[in-house]
Amino acid sequence: MSNENIQGLETLEAWKKARAFVLVVYKEVLPLLPVEEKWHLNQQVRRSAQSVSANIAEGHGRFYYQDNVRFCYIARGSLTETYTHLTLVHDLQYIPDELYTRLKGQIDELIRIINGYIAYLKRSKRGEKEPGANYAVREEAIEYLTEDDIPPEDK
Repeated sequence: MSNENIQGLETLEAWKKARAFVLVVYKEVLPLLPVEEKWHLNQQVRRSAQSVSANIAEGHGRFYYQDNVRFCYIARGSLTETYTHLTLVHDLQYIPDELYTRLKGQIDELIRIINGYIAYLKRSKRGEKEPGANYAVREEAIEYLTEDDIPPEDK
């Protein structure tokens, strides 16, 4: 990866905010979860929170804006998934109201920033002229049959 690409990532507001968010989750939420949640809810929260900044980074590393936009959509989905897990954590009274409210504020801000970044990417169309940018992979549609679709004489 080029130094220029890394520097660009490090200045990207969506990535910086996503990193700050995952640090709060790691440092303030995960330690509060009970031991019996170590391999269940803990892992779900951990992975979905990590996925936000990771997908923003992966999209940034792509030089075609539609790939970048796609990974931003995935990051936004991971953020919404994390919100759902954190809401459960709060409903189960594993985290205090103050922490949940602060996390929800971070999530709202991060969704707004990711949406703005997506809009910017769509306007800028970075990589639009790159070789292969206009190619798409398409497959022939295959007809799927269920047992109900097969005539009795062919069974």
